[in-house]
Formats: sequence, C-alpha cells, structure tokens
Amino acid sequence: MSVAKNLESINSIIGSGVKLVVVTKNRSIREINQAIFLGVKDIGENKVSEAKEKKMQIITKKVNWHMIGHLQRNKVKDAINIFDMIQSVDSLKLAKKIDFWCKLKNKVMSILVQVNIGREPQKYGIRPEDVFSFLKELSKLKNIKVLGFMATTPFIESEKVRHYFKELKMLFNQAKERKIPLIEMKYLSMGMTNDFEVAIKEGSNMVRIGTGVFKK
Repeated sequence: MSVAKNLESINSIIGSGVKLVVVTKNRSIREINQAIFLGVKDIGENKVSEAKEKKMQIITKKVNWHMIGHLQRNKVKDAINIFDMIQSVDSLKLAKKIDFWCKLKNKVMSILVQVNIGREPQKYGIRPEDVFSFLKELSKLKNIKVLGFMATTPFIESEKVRHYFKELKMLFNQAKERKIPLIEMKYLSMGMTNDFEVAIKEGSNMVRIGTGVFKK
C-alpha cells in the first residue's frame, strides 16, 4: 500500500476526534514531505539532532513537531527551539530544565507527562502511583504547560495491553477532576501502529504511528 492509502485507512479508523502524530524516526526527507503533502499536521521525532536536521528541509513550517523519545537534559536548550510539544517529560529535573530555558526565551512549552503505566524498570516514565504528586510539582513551573499524559506501555499483543490503557484513562479522568492549577488534561497520547485501535477504544485522543503510515 502507498503512504496515501495507509493514511486514508488510518484516518478512517481514528476519526476527527483523535490527533494523528506521524512518527518519522529514520524516515527520509522525501517520505516526510510526502506525508505532509498528503495532509499530515503533526510529526513525532525521537531524537533532537535528527529533528533539527529534518526540520530545516521540510516543505512547510505549518506542521507541529512532537518530541516523543527520551529527552536528555543537556539537549533541552535545542529541544525548546525545535519542538512545539514535548511528550516525554519523565522527571522533575527535566521539567525544571525545560522551564528554565523557556523562561530565558520568554516562551511556554506544551508538555505531556510520560507515564510508565506498565511499571517496566527498563523504561522511562513516571510510575502511576506518583502521577498526582508529580503534577502538583509541575503546576509550580510557569513556563511549561501540562496538557495531558503520554503512555509508555509493554510491547505485547494489543488485547493484552488494553488494561494498561484503561488504567491510564482512569488516571487521566482523575487528574481532570482534581483541577490542579495550571494543569489541563487535554490529550491522552497512547497507541502506536500495533495497538492504536484498542487505545482509541479505551479513550486515547492522540496516537503515534510510524510503521503503519510508511509500510509498503
């Protein structure tokens, strides 16, 4: 299938209420430009250096760039100039670093809290039981804007990951109900190529798809 057909198929499944972030890790400029030409508005990249290089070569500035990989603190200064949203905020030290550089630039960075909903020790992310205390700390930082959660889930069959999606959706709803100052629960970023349909059924309104878009 072509990229056009793949996008048509994905968009027919996710509908208008779910934001599609197309993951372009290891994809060529030609492939990225093709996706943008076909209507893609949101690009996801895992590395700051790769995103910086690609951003200079795309056909339009009218796309949003999302940092979806682990962000090292020594890369924050560059990251805040490249990305429109950092989805992978996984520690208070990182959040404070983003806030510090954004304050110097007189800007506010949109972020998502990366939640390690599977509690996997080898993966980054805030543990579910620490989410609310973490949000309270983030609410003290004036140059970041928390807009929701991003899920880190085990790479297993889509049906087996369903209960993790359910748990994060429940935390998302609870965070909304608590009305923590300066915290806006707008996006629940969960679901990738292998499990995005299940994620949407369980409440996701932002999916991150790469292989599903570019596969032949």
